[in-house]
Amino acid sequence: MEITKIIIALSLFVSCLSVQANAYYYRQCSTKGSRCYGKYIRCPNECPSSESTDPKAKVCHIDCDKPICRAVCRSRKPNCNAPGSGCFDPRFIGGDGRVFYFHGKSNEHFSLVSDSSLQINARFIGHRPEGRARDYTWIQALGILFNSKSLSLEAPKTPQWNEDVDHLKFTYNGDHLVLPEGPLSSWHSPEKDVKVERVAARNSVIVTIEDVAEILVNVVPVTKEDDAVHNYQVPEDDCFAHLEVQFRFFGLSPKVDGVLGRTYREDFENPAKVGVPMPVVGGEDKYRTTSLLSPNCASCVFSPLTSHHTEPTQLTPEFMATLDCSKFSYGLGIVCKK
Repeated sequence: MEITKIIIALSLFVSCLSVQANAYYYRQCSTKGSRCYGKYIRCPNECPSSESTDPKAKVCHIDCDKPICRAVCRSRKPNCNAPGSGCFDPRFIGGDGRVFYFHGKSNEHFSLVSDSSLQINARFIGHRPEGRARDYTWIQALGILFNSKSLSLEAPKTPQWNEDVDHLKFTYNGDHLVLPEGPLSSWHSPEKDVKVERVAARNSVIVTIEDVAEILVNVVPVTKEDDAVHNYQVPEDDCFAHLEVQFRFFGLSPKVDGVLGRTYREDFENPAKVGVPMPVVGGEDKYRTTSLLSPNCASCVFSPLTSHHTEPTQLTPEFMATLDCSKFSYGLGIVCKK
């Protein structure tokens, strides 16, 4: 009888452990050089897993570069109201947290980020209705250069938007990249340093370049509601399918440049006027490139022969003591609180 009681007690104990194990998971921080590297961090009960087949579900995320090593719940689609984002026509939020607009020009390319070992260009699409002084523009494609490799993703022109059709095309080193439709469908580069993963069955992906960057991408059209509000005068043969993006960088250098990249510099003084409804910044001549995958522009600092093996900025006690809380330095995403 005693043996039977012991067996039942053990069974209940193991069952409780199993339930608890399924309640949350531990994830390891794998960002080399960060203060959290190698640590196992428990995911919140609200989002116990880092994956989900539900595109609207929040998942467990560990930001290894934050001063506090902890996991948070986050969406896997771009947050257009957070730092590192580029959405709409197009509106950016810089690494310093400031909102600004960069209009560029339709059917031209501009460098969003240019660092010694990373370059991210964007192709702008749009049109200029009669009587307008400038083009209405949107980001149609991204071209990424790193470690002597290239990756591109774009939303091809389409007359009418159909959410049941995938509006994303990819290339890797010049070759067409096939990513099967379906949530959690993924592709890895031969070296396993690049991952493209679908967040939803179609039109939403996360691009991860190991130790370099993470890019959340969503494809959307210019809707009839947007057209009515902003008077875009969208033609019948083009819904201007474009990208909503949000970037997260690992270990940008102090010399990073580009439309968005410069806002991560510690010494950057943002020219965008505070309190203005649409603070527009220039720089078209500085950041214009000849093609989607061209490393050349007047202010570009990318070197094709440079590998991304530099250690990310370390948060030393001296650094924390002299930290300027009005800045968003080196892509660390530090938040200061009183």
